[in-house]
Amino acid sequence: MTKRIRHGAVIAAAGLLAAATACAGQQSTPPGLAGRQPGASPGAGGAGGGTAGGARTFTLLASGDVLPHSPVIDRAAADADGQGYDFRPMLKGAAPAVSAADLAICHMETVYGQRGGPYTGYPSFKSPPEVAAALRATGYDSCSTASNHTLDDGAPGIRRTLDALDQAGIAHAGSARTAAEASRPTLLSAGKAKDAAKVAHLSYTYGTNAEEPLADRPWAVGLIDQDKILADAGAARRAGADVVVASLHWGTEWQEAPDDDQLDLAHALTASTSDGRPDIDLIIGTHAHVPQAYEKVNGTWVVYGMGDQIAGAMVNDEGAPEPRGNESSMARFTFAPPSRPGERWRVLKAEFLPQWFDPAAGRVTALGGPAADGDSRLRETRDRISGVVLGRGAAEDGLVRGE
Repeated sequence: MTKRIRHGAVIAAAGLLAAATACAGQQSTPPGLAGRQPGASPGAGGAGGGTAGGARTFTLLASGDVLPHSPVIDRAAADADGQGYDFRPMLKGAAPAVSAADLAICHMETVYGQRGGPYTGYPSFKSPPEVAAALRATGYDSCSTASNHTLDDGAPGIRRTLDALDQAGIAHAGSARTAAEASRPTLLSAGKAKDAAKVAHLSYTYGTNAEEPLADRPWAVGLIDQDKILADAGAARRAGADVVVASLHWGTEWQEAPDDDQLDLAHALTASTSDGRPDIDLIIGTHAHVPQAYEKVNGTWVVYGMGDQIAGAMVNDEGAPEPRGNESSMARFTFAPPSRPGERWRVLKAEFLPQWFDPAAGRVTALGGPAADGDSRLRETRDRISGVVLGRGAAEDGLVRGE
């Protein structure tokens, strides 16, 4: 991975949760039973509204890499005023959009260390487990955990990370503590009503930074493999998923344009159908450090890369400061049920929300609203992100900038 600062459910299966190992602490919410009641905190595009057959539309929001470098950890310690680590102030700028969505998905790129430390940043990350509570407080329901850093602390790192997410009430996909856990699809409910949509969250990475994989745990992290992804999508459909979302940790760092591997895999995954219905309904990408384009491929939205939502001040592969490493977008899609059973859920509205993480202040800043209009620096950053996001013709397919 890059230099410094980074060189890099379960509704249908709720009865199997007892088989998962080592969940730390008493959980107030079973892991994976995520999602808010539609209408209680409606997102944009009419989330919570009724549609034909009584099913409801819902909004799904996704955001980029959460990557706590050492300065980010130090900032969280300062914000906690000597009482551990508080990452909630960092994410406050994202909270209105995140909490308004019916389902919100983050990408937790790093693993957690033992409570109390020690914690590390680049190149081998161990983050404070307090990150999980902050993500939940911000409004996230599920996090992808497959990344090139998933094995930075081996199996113990995975266990601590998933334990902390469980304790915070956040579902997760992409890494696993047991083979049984790895084999279960993460199913999320877009609300609590009986007619709420069931959303499967899948997560995979191009590889890991580990010198050697875990030979006795080949299932510990999901690796990108076209056949495996499609097989998992099929299993999720059989488990009751209305919408299947794939989080992919992929691409070339610092490259705004999707690379050939991204383009080829996106085309293959979106072209795959079963019984006349696409196997994948949405692809959301991470890893490149910079925002990448959104594009409709074979009728399915693909977000090639959202950039880093939280990261320290970045330098690129040549060692030069790289402000793009603190720019990102959040993706927001409003889904509506099909007019006839067995057809795919439709995207009624596609939006992107530009963001900037101020590494000096340690704060996420939303750039989609009028606040950025009066600040030339923020306006320039917003316009640069927008240009990249729309660079492959997504506006022609209806993508708009949201607030």
